[in-house]
Amino acid sequence: MEHPSQLAALALLWVLYFALHSLLASLWMKRRVAARWPRAMRVYRLAFNLVAVLALLPPLWLTLTWPGPWLWRWEGGAFYVANGLAAVAAGLFLWSLRFYDGAEFLGARQLREGAAEVEDQESLKISPLHRYVRHPWYTLGLVMLWTRDMDAAMLLAAVIITAYFVVGSRLEERKLQVYHGRAYKEFMRRVPGLVPRPWRHLSREEAGRLEAMGPDG
Repeated sequence: MEHPSQLAALALLWVLYFALHSLLASLWMKRRVAARWPRAMRVYRLAFNLVAVLALLPPLWLTLTWPGPWLWRWEGGAFYVANGLAAVAAGLFLWSLRFYDGAEFLGARQLREGAAEVEDQESLKISPLHRYVRHPWYTLGLVMLWTRDMDAAMLLAAVIITAYFVVGSRLEERKLQVYHGRAYKEFMRRVPGLVPRPWRHLSREEAGRLEAMGPDG
């Protein structure tokens, strides 16, 4: 894979993947499925996760097996800094899992309880990482992504994934404002989206007050 047309094809695969991901995650699609096949909503989240994983395999495989030369590689002290940051990000990601409802995130709870609601049923939860950035998984993912060695395919993927995290976070927040109303709008006003800023964060007490506020304030 050395021809520019093959890079263009890889870019198209990534764009199509994220377009499909956003479409299936949208309230518009969920409402259409709920209106036409209401019983399917109990498996919607599980199916969404399965499609997301399977559809990711082609662009990811092509990116990782790209045979072109390296554009840059972390060497010497930079190697330890880059991989140290990636290790910290991975550790924070694993630690953050304890603050999520894994059963709902995977779709197991919806299947078990026969839930047919379009909106997520989990109340607003502000984890320790959410007190500093609204989308900590995206932020940690960007750290792990940009600390990798880069060839043309990896750089292309990194740019597209970064763009999607910016756009996708905005789309996700539209849904979260529907779910959590004024509480989430206040959360957005107080906490940055992807890049932490030390002077903009919530204390534990402030986070607790937002969690208790409810969608109507």
